[in-house]
Amino acid sequence: MLTFFSTNLWLLWLIVSLTCLVIELSSGDFYFICFSLGALVSIIFAACDAPFIAQLLSWVIASVLCLVFVRPSLVKRLHNRKERKSNADALIGRSGKVTTTIPADGYGYVQIDGDQWRSLSADGTEIPVGTIVSVVSRDSIILTVR
Repeated sequence: MLTFFSTNLWLLWLIVSLTCLVIELSSGDFYFICFSLGALVSIIFAACDAPFIAQLLSWVIASVLCLVFVRPSLVKRLHNRKERKSNADALIGRSGKVTTTIPADGYGYVQIDGDQWRSLSADGTEIPVGTIVSVVSRDSIILTVR
């Protein structure tokens, strides 16, 4: 078995690469993918019949370069921690048209993108039909508009 791997070192590097990819799938931290890419570089060296020490050195160098240059951009793109607003929270700041008069200290309806939303006035004044309003806040399914 050892003689087989010594004559087919590319197969050893392929096993290392695939093992690192499987570990990466379970972690998702983008560390092991760098080692996997380093192993792929070593496969090229093995295919060129480079000595094992050169293959090992190429794996280390390629893995470190990948950790320094590739991993930060992958983490930045794929692990973006921005909080996405839900559909209702995305309404805050949007404009709409009053379809049913909003009485002073009462509820009316505002249309935004074809949807009717129960609304109340932010300052407690009456808002007549046809007025363009802006959504200030949201409490459950009731919008506060100005």
